[in-house]
Amino acid sequence: MNVELWVWGLTIFILTAVLVIDFIYQAKNPHDPSFKESAIQSSIYITLGLLFTFVIGWVWGPQFGQEYLAGFITEKSLSVDNVFVFLVIFTQFAVPRALRSQALLIGIAIALILRFVFILLGATFIENFSWAFYAFGAFLLLTAIKIMKDTFNGLKESEHEEFAGGKLIQFLQRKMNTTDEYHGSKMTIVKNGKRYATPLLLVMIAIGFTDLLFALDSIPAIYGLTEEPYIVFVANVFALLGLRQLYFLLGGLMERLKYLGVGLSLILAWIGFKLVVHALHKNELPFINGGEPIKVIPEIPTELSLMVILVTLIITTIWSLAATAGEAKKNKAEIKE
Repeated sequence: MNVELWVWGLTIFILTAVLVIDFIYQAKNPHDPSFKESAIQSSIYITLGLLFTFVIGWVWGPQFGQEYLAGFITEKSLSVDNVFVFLVIFTQFAVPRALRSQALLIGIAIALILRFVFILLGATFIENFSWAFYAFGAFLLLTAIKIMKDTFNGLKESEHEEFAGGKLIQFLQRKMNTTDEYHGSKMTIVKNGKRYATPLLLVMIAIGFTDLLFALDSIPAIYGLTEEPYIVFVANVFALLGLRQLYFLLGGLMERLKYLGVGLSLILAWIGFKLVVHALHKNELPFINGGEPIKVIPEIPTELSLMVILVTLIITTIWSLAATAGEAKKNKAEIKE
């Protein structure tokens, strides 16, 4: 897949323009988006993300189109987990609802910049070290086990006590002059001749850094579906651009997706297994089969991975909604008694 430099430049320019326009709108009209507004905007972003499959397929071929679609769906699914953490951050910082949309937008912009660096580093790592597939595969398998354990141990509730990146914020609060109160959409203010950071700036940093930590899972996961940096980048872009709207859209629904973690862990485990199989086919490590490739198991095609991802998400979503509906009926029956 040959992606010209001007294509990269145009993609980044369009992304920047969208973020700047969105930021200007949010800065001039800080508000708590309604369900209808969030639904419309989220639908637009998801539709654009899906339609870009045809652009990739038309320009570079159907194989790359399938890789992009599988990557986009995976990244979008993994990004839903971010919404849980956003809720924790907003609760801890007592962010006014009217400012949450702006905080999410800037936090996501920071995350996109940092993810771009991660993607380039990942591409360089894979290109120069074939054993990277073993490392990525093992990491995803371990992550899948952790998510599965956390889901069944009910650790989602305990996440409200702390968020990933809390240590960074504590460090910044020690090193910077900060205020305890919000000052509208201002990120810094001047007080008694000194510049102070408002809680809104800290919230944006927390969101950006936390999402970067989530990239430790998602970047290896999508590299298990494609080795093309451009596909990895645009899939991440479309997955994150609609994340702000997704937060306001899902809202209370997040508590009903109690088994989403099971689905995500199975998806990561599948991709981890796919990476290990791919690593065996490209094996160059001298202590494994004398440095010769191992092709006992055939390479897993992208079509099969895409089917596994879709079926897993559908089943776990239905399972979650059915389970919470059953619990709601049970609670109502107990109340009546």
